[in-house]
Amino acid sequence: MNEERLDVTNASRRKHPWRLLAVLVVAVLIAQLIQLFVTNERFGWPVVATYLFSKQVVGALGITLWLTVIAMLLGIVLGVLLAICRISRNPVLKGAAGAYIWFFRGTPLLVQLIFFYNLSALIPQLSIGIPFGPEFFSVETNTVITPMLVAILGLGLHEAAYMAEIVRGGLLSVDTGQKEAGQSLGMTGARAMRRIILPQAMRFIIPPTGNQVISMVKATSLVSVIAMADLFYTVQSIYNRNFETIPLLLVASIWYLIITSILNIGQSFIENHYARGAKKEPNNFWKFLVGTKSRRDPNSAGAQTMQSAGSDTPVNDLGEKL
Repeated sequence: MNEERLDVTNASRRKHPWRLLAVLVVAVLIAQLIQLFVTNERFGWPVVATYLFSKQVVGALGITLWLTVIAMLLGIVLGVLLAICRISRNPVLKGAAGAYIWFFRGTPLLVQLIFFYNLSALIPQLSIGIPFGPEFFSVETNTVITPMLVAILGLGLHEAAYMAEIVRGGLLSVDTGQKEAGQSLGMTGARAMRRIILPQAMRFIIPPTGNQVISMVKATSLVSVIAMADLFYTVQSIYNRNFETIPLLLVASIWYLIITSILNIGQSFIENHYARGAKKEPNNFWKFLVGTKSRRDPNSAGAQTMQSAGSDTPVNDLGEKL
């Protein structure tokens, strides 16, 4: 039986009027937004240019970055330990880790920061000694709990609860047969974890960890409530003196956008490193912004439909013959 073949010599692309209308609407909105930014003098762009690279703002930016790094390191290390406790067979460790995650994920970060800042009202003195016995050394809490230490503890301990669940989810995503296969090859449990399980789990751990780092950069602005001189607190102190609120808020927003954009680029490189061999198209920041044109997956429904039909006739996304 001869199969009738479709002549596509004079075929043309399908018209998409609604898509063109949507592009037109978005273009008009973007043009209006640009006009607003350019013509509205209340944005105070000269003031923004004055303070964007000022010594005071750049110094506060350094504190924000340093606080982000320290808090994330504390959160990752403690989060990994909590994740190991959560998947252990010891019910005491599992319960203690679960209680920690329950508490720090269940209370707002702002409440925790204020709580640590007022810790001296609950514990006037910190001491070292034998539990329920004599004390060898003691010091007033206010001399130890500085705003910087409060910020590190508040952000780091809160972050650890989320990182614990991220790491636990990544480890559990790897099939248990992978570990058994490694042990059948003579690997120890630690080596199978390092060579087989962790590389696969990192594909699921890295993306949410990158999101947590970006969230941490913005969460550092909460330490302004405890008079920590980060970027946001410094900007606040400046516009409280010169009443240039909008321009100074723009200064902070520009710096936060620059930092998070750089982190997005770094995250895409790390994701591509751990996802090599798992996908064909690399990820990057530009694709994150504009999206990508999806290619036909050989395992997609359309491809399967064409294969099941036993024909080389092209099909559309719905599996219909063209």
